[in-house]
Amino acid sequence: MKDRKSTMGKSSGDDIFEKDYSKIRQIQPRANNSGDQKIRRLGENPRRFQGKSRQKKGFSFLKKAAAPFLAFAIGAAAGVGGGYYLWGYEHPYTVNLKEVAIPSWIEQNFIRKNLFSRPDVTLKQVNNIVIHYVANPGTSAAANRSYFDNLADQDPQQPGTVGGCHFIVGLNGEILQIIPVSEVTYAAAPRNFDTLSIEVCHPDDTGEFSQETYDSLVRLTAWLCEELELSSKDLIRHHDVSGKACPKYYVENEDAWKQFKKDVKKAMK
Repeated sequence: MKDRKSTMGKSSGDDIFEKDYSKIRQIQPRANNSGDQKIRRLGENPRRFQGKSRQKKGFSFLKKAAAPFLAFAIGAAAGVGGGYYLWGYEHPYTVNLKEVAIPSWIEQNFIRKNLFSRPDVTLKQVNNIVIHYVANPGTSAAANRSYFDNLADQDPQQPGTVGGCHFIVGLNGEILQIIPVSEVTYAAAPRNFDTLSIEVCHPDDTGEFSQETYDSLVRLTAWLCEELELSSKDLIRHHDVSGKACPKYYVENEDAWKQFKKDVKKAMK
């Protein structure tokens, strides 16, 4: 479902296009002054402990000699741990979205760059593909494309309606691409910065797709998963992002959603 009722004020344009990475705290060892001075208890004879001091002199020397090596070992361990924290869960993203070649069975017809539906902000990586339904029964892919393009005619100095997607799958199985995969679109806040969105047309209020539409959606998502190095597990509903009943049929029929993901997996090479 498109965010047709969303409004834009002075803070428009999703202020989460860039990921914020947490900084690792550097833990500094506490100063150890216990060996700086020898504390003598009241009434003790200094000579009483001379023998023990001599016996421990050699051991003390070994401790001092080993201290630099111990510090090095601790530092190395901390470095490895910090590196794992930084990179262990954030694997390098290797897909160049600007070099993704669109096949001939997808029609490219980009909407105008504008503040409300195509903000012209670079999408750095894709972690999930989000499935939507247009929530306007019987409308075509071309009609929904026109809707998004017409959002550009709003006054950018005033609050307005925002929305968008990367692809639209039509009632007869036609596929339109209206925004490049290398650009952010307003479709699945707050996940606009790392997702692609597909709007899907449907003939009636149930939100169920026709067989032609369903087959094209499976083909499109399978191809995208292959190109973007994703799997069927990375397919999500708009509902999974924001809790909206979108796509309606797959929110109300969980088994149908699971079957869709199985069909995409089967369609992948």
